[in-house]
Amino acid sequence: MLPLDNSKINRFDVNLRPSLTRGRTEFTYYPGMARIPEGTAPDFKNKSYRIVADVQIPEGGAQGVLITQGGRFNGFGLYVLQGKPIFHYNLVGVDRTTIASKDPLTPGKHMVMLDFKYDGGGIGKGGLATLSVDGKEVASGKVPRTIPFRVSADETLDIGIDTGTPVSEDYHVPFKFTGTIEKVVVDLSQAGLSSQDQKELDDKEGTNEIVD
Repeated sequence: MLPLDNSKINRFDVNLRPSLTRGRTEFTYYPGMARIPEGTAPDFKNKSYRIVADVQIPEGGAQGVLITQGGRFNGFGLYVLQGKPIFHYNLVGVDRTTIASKDPLTPGKHMVMLDFKYDGGGIGKGGLATLSVDGKEVASGKVPRTIPFRVSADETLDIGIDTGTPVSEDYHVPFKFTGTIEKVVVDLSQAGLSSQDQKELDDKEGTNEIVD
């Protein structure tokens, strides 16, 4: 009898592999940085986080991706569409949340910030996403559920462009940003899972159990 290995889900877990980013809480990205694999990207799952994009908008406006991870079947994106900053969260291509500013960005320099406050109390829970421009809140909304495990086996983290499938059906790839991105900073320093929640996550990954 051949030995059977039912640990495929475990082996998909990028946290089990060597990583230069594990333990870091701040990441700074610049235009042209794309196709960053999940294992070497910030881990946005099951925690609060903040994304700050410093951009320059030309006369006539701009649009395109600021940062995206994942694609059509799982992931999120912070982008500008018809001049308006938008955050879109996509859970397995079924549960989608869009949070958009009502006003377009004016020409000049702007700081576009997405602040996500994770609800906690387990894995794959929801949270409150707040979109701000230059320190002023422009939109907020509840993301009911989030990705608990791996985002994608082949989609990546991209800055200023979407190199895979689109996270949102609102745009067509590559949707390169037509303004100027000075930098995008990701901050993961806010509280993540409790020790009990982390144990639950480890146990579920070990048994290949799917979150309800």
